[in-house]
This record gives sequence, C-alpha cells and structure tokens, in this order.
Amino acid sequence: MILPRRVFRVQTGGLENKVLESNIMEKQLRVVLVSMPDEQKASELARTLIEKRLAACVSVLGGIRSFYRWKGELCQDPEVLLLIKTRKDLLEPLMSMVRSLHPYELPEILALDVVDGLADYMNWVWQETA
Repeated sequence: MILPRRVFRVQTGGLENKVLESNIMEKQLRVVLVSMPDEQKASELARTLIEKRLAACVSVLGGIRSFYRWKGELCQDPEVLLLIKTRKDLLEPLMSMVRSLHPYELPEILALDVVDGLADYMNWVWQETA
C-alpha cells in the first residue's frame, strides 16, 4: 500500500522556510472520546491528561444528553464529552489514567484514527505529547 505524503513549510526562527516531507501515517494521531458526568470532573480529567502530557489538547463539550441501556434499563443523563487529541502510542497509558480517575463503573473510551489534518496542528500535537 502506498501512503500519501504531505509537504509543508515550517518557519525557522524567522530566517528562512524549510520544506519538510512527512508521511501522513507517521504521526498516527488519535481523537479519544470520553463522556463524563459533569463539568468539574471533566475539567479535572482534562487538566490531568495535559499535565501528564498524555494529550496535547482536550476540548470539553457540555450540554449533551446520552441515551443508553444499562443493566436492562433505558437511561438518559446529561453528560460532558471530552475530545482528547493524542498519539496512538499513548493510548494505553491514557486509557489507564482515564479508568483510574473516571467515576463510572464502565467509562466510554473510544479512540478514533486521525486520517488527515492540518500538518502544523498534527505536528503540534506530537510535540506537546513528547
């Protein structure tokens, strides 16, 4: 399988532009979805993931309502959704951290492949989690 390549420019101290080639798949980034019961717990988890460099950015989306079946009963609850931007190689420690801090018996943790994006942003995610 031949993977697409990206060419992008990086500003180097204002002196010159250098062209770098990067295979899109080399970065192997993930967006991880985690639902939380409230804004406070969501913010605490987000801050911890950033401090531990397990994520470069965590977006906190409030005002969602989840409908699901739990132990045979139909449930609906207000929740807060975290969009966690990270690297594939950090998924295991990130999921372990989420499980240890999450108040739910069975937390939602779903990792989605990032197949493309702004090269500068993808590099920033990589740098901030190194």
